[in-house]
This record gives sequence, structure tokens and C-alpha cells, in this order.
Amino acid sequence: MRILLVEDDPRIGNFVAKGLREQAYAVDVAANGEDALYQASINPYDLAILDVLIPAPDGFEVCRRLRQSGLRFPILMLTARDTTDDRVQGLDTGADDYLTKPFEFRELLARLRALLRRSGELRPSRIAVDDLVLDMAAQTAARGGRQIPLTTKEYALLEYLARHAGRVVGREEISEHVWDETFDPFTNTIEVYVNRLRRKVDAQPAKPLIHTRRGAGYMLGDAAPGGVAAASDAAAPGERAKTGQPNSGANPPTDLRAAGKKHV
Repeated sequence: MRILLVEDDPRIGNFVAKGLREQAYAVDVAANGEDALYQASINPYDLAILDVLIPAPDGFEVCRRLRQSGLRFPILMLTARDTTDDRVQGLDTGADDYLTKPFEFRELLARLRALLRRSGELRPSRIAVDDLVLDMAAQTAARGGRQIPLTTKEYALLEYLARHAGRVVGREEISEHVWDETFDPFTNTIEVYVNRLRRKVDAQPAKPLIHTRRGAGYMLGDAAPGGVAAASDAAAPGERAKTGQPNSGANPPTDLRAAGKKHV
């Protein structure tokens, strides 16, 4: 899932963004209202976290304009102002939920999960594709009872394919929902990650579940539709090709492992 985080305090913004990325979310950060409106106009978001006290226009006005423009993704408003009037104003401008500072990071995650469940798309806690099972809460994957070791980004890509199992998903759609604004469309990053998943998910003797339609995209499923092959995508030897994603294949940061015990 791709999230727009609007927060003008760099300390809080960095903390929340790192924590969300560790949970396999793609995150774009805006520090003021104008940047937030611009980002929302050019990128498809699944949810927005919007601080109220940001440089003009403030969070209330940003929320109002987003709704006026027809955008319907869930909006969670953050603020240090916890009066009833503030909460009412935020909800009346179009916000779906309201969280006051300071807050525990685990509560923020719980509220995001609740908002995503309400967004009109059923989001089960577990997804099974043939003998591949993904646990959304634990962010783990297993095939035939065998646990599959995955990095955060590998899991995010596999989850997105699993949520759309049975249909071909294009590179542009993948880049818009699994990566953030730093993604470079002129690299072979997606192909590299798909190949990594193939080696882990489709390891012999298991039958292939990840299929490629040349020029169209990828599909996760137990049978390939016409024109879809399970062959690996071309990648530079040893996957040394430029990916444009520093450390994107590495394990996620560990400084937020105990984020649920910290306050922002």
C-alpha cells in the first residue's frame, strides 16, 4: 500500500516514515500543504496521514480540497490540538479518523489497518494462492508449510501480486503501489525483485506460481493464461544492474523494532 504522509516536523516525519516502511508500506512525505496537494494530484495513494498544523494551507484546508477534487482515499488526521471542536472540524472537512499527539506507533498502525478495511476493498488477514500462504499481520509467507525468507520490499511486492492473484499486473501499477516517489522507471528494479521472488517462491520442486506476460506485466497464480510464461526476466549478470533504490533489497532498519513502545 502507498501512503502520503504530510508532516512538517522532520523528527516526527522521519520516525513515522521509517516505521511505516518497515511495515512494508511505500511512503511519500510532504512538509506543507501545497506539496501535499501536488503529490496527491500526480500519485495514486491508498491512504493519507495528514497533520493539521502544517505550513499553509493547513491540514483542514488540504483535506477539504482533496475531497473537493474527488479523491476518496482514507485520511487520518494528526494534531496536538485535541479539543472537540478541532476533531469535529477535521471530520467535517472529510477526514475518516483523528489521532492526537503524542501517540503510540502501534495505535497508528492499528488505525491504518482499520481505515484500509473500511476503504471498500476486503483485505483479509491471510491470502492463499495454491499452496502459498501470506500472513498479513506477521508479514510472512510460506509455501507448502515451508517458511520463505523475504526482505521487506520482497514481501510488499509478493503481497501486492497476491492481492491481485489471477490477473496480469503491469510495471506501472506495481511501481505506483509498491514503491514511492524515489522509484526510477528507467531501471530494472521490478524485474530484479521478481526474479528474487521466483527463486524463493518457485524453488524446485514446486510448480511455478509467478508468471510473466512479455510487455504487459506479471501474474501470481497456479496456471498461466494464454501468452503468459513462467520464465525469468532478463537481468544483468549477478543482478548488478542499476536499481535506483539504495538499500532497497536489504533488510529493513532495526531501530524501530520496538516502535510500539515509543511515543511520538
